[in-house]
Amino acid sequence: MRELSRGAALRLRIAGPTLVSALASGVSAATSLVVARGIGAAAFGHFTVVLSIALIVTIGMLMSLHYVMLQELPRAAPADRPALLTTALLATLVLGSLVVVAGMLASPVLTAVLGVDVRTLGFGLALAMSMTLNQLTEGILRGLGRYALTAALKLAVAVVYLGGSAYCLLVLGVLDAEVYLAALIATNVAFAAVAVLGSGAMPRAWTTALVRPLYRHGGYVTAVAALTGIAFGVDVIFLNHWAHPAEVGIYSVYNNFPKRLLGVLFTDGVGLVLLPAMATMDKPALLRRIRRLVPAVGLGTAAVAFAASLVFFLLLREQYPYAPDLMALSAAGIGAHTVFNLYSVALLMDGVRGARLLIACLGVGTPLALGVQAALIAAFGLYGGLVAFALSNIVLVIVIMAAAARAYRPTPETVS
Repeated sequence: MRELSRGAALRLRIAGPTLVSALASGVSAATSLVVARGIGAAAFGHFTVVLSIALIVTIGMLMSLHYVMLQELPRAAPADRPALLTTALLATLVLGSLVVVAGMLASPVLTAVLGVDVRTLGFGLALAMSMTLNQLTEGILRGLGRYALTAALKLAVAVVYLGGSAYCLLVLGVLDAEVYLAALIATNVAFAAVAVLGSGAMPRAWTTALVRPLYRHGGYVTAVAALTGIAFGVDVIFLNHWAHPAEVGIYSVYNNFPKRLLGVLFTDGVGLVLLPAMATMDKPALLRRIRRLVPAVGLGTAAVAFAASLVFFLLLREQYPYAPDLMALSAAGIGAHTVFNLYSVALLMDGVRGARLLIACLGVGTPLALGVQAALIAAFGLYGGLVAFALSNIVLVIVIMAAAARAYRPTPETVS
C-alpha cells in the first residue's frame, strides 16, 4: 500500500507540470505558425534552413548529456549531484565553443557543402549553442525532480517569445527571419541561465574525473541521434540546394511543423508515461506488441495529422496554400515516422544491446534514405521531399523490424 501511495503521489506531482509543459509546447508551436504566416514562405524557408543546421550541430555539442543527467542525477547521492551537473555544464560549454570556432574556421568548406552563406552558418551555430544549453539545463532540472520549475520556465519563455514575435510582426512590421532567430537564441539562453541558478551548480565542484564517464555514457545515444539527425535533417539542405526558398518554407509547414509536434508528444508524453513501462517490459514481448500495432499506429497518426492540418492551415495566408495531396503525403510520412520513433524508443530502453542494434540499422538504412531523398528532391522538389520523407521512414522501419525480429527471438517462457 505504501508503494502504491508513493506511486500515486509521484503521478500527481508530475501531472500538473506535464500539462503546463504541454501548454508551453503548444504556445511554441503557435509561435512557429505566427512567424511562418507573418514573414512569408521565402523568409521562413531561411528560418528553417538555419534551424535544420542547428538541429544537426546540436547533436555534436550536446553529446546526449541531457539524457545522461536524466538517468544519473536521480541515482546520485545528494552530495555528489553538484559535481555531476557542474561538470556536465562546463564540459558542454567548452565543447560547444570549440564546435562554434571549428565551424567558423571551416566555413569555406561548410558553406559550399551546405549551399548557404557564412551569415546563415553563423546563425546556425549560434542557435545550436543556445539549444544545447537549453536541452542540457532542462535535463538537469528534470533529473533533479524539479518538474514544476521546468514547466514554469518553459511556459514563461514560450509566452515571451510569442509576445515578442507578435509585437515585431503586428506593430513593427519586421519581416526579417534573422530577427526571430535572434529572439529564439535569446530565449533559449535565458531559460538556461535561470535553470542554472535553480540547479545548485557550483563552479568549484567541477572535476575532470567525471568527464570521461559522462561522455562514454552518452556515446551510444549520441550515435543514434546523429544518424537520425542526418537521416531526417538533410532533406531541408537538399531542398534548399535544388528548389526555391519559398518551397523550403512550405515544406517546413507541411512536414517539419508536424514532425516537431510529434517530437513534443514523445518528449512530454512518451518520455513521462511510456518510457518507465518500456524499460521494465520483456523486450521480445514489447517488440512483438509494437509489430502488431504498426498498422494502427501508422494509420492512426496519419489520420490525426491530416485532420489537424485543416486547423493550422486556417491560420496561414495564401503563401502556404492548402493542398490535400501535399497534406496526404505529409500525413503518410508522419505516420511512418511515428512507427520509427516507437521502435527507436523501445530499443533504446534495452540499454547497450538495443542501442547497438539501432545504430547498425541506421548505418544500413540511412545511406539508402539519403539516396532516395537526393534523387526525389532533385527531380520533383517539394513533392519529392514529402514522398522521400515517407519512403525514408518506411525503409528504416523495415530494416529495424527485420533486425529486431532476428535479435529478439522470443524464449519459450515469453511465448507462453
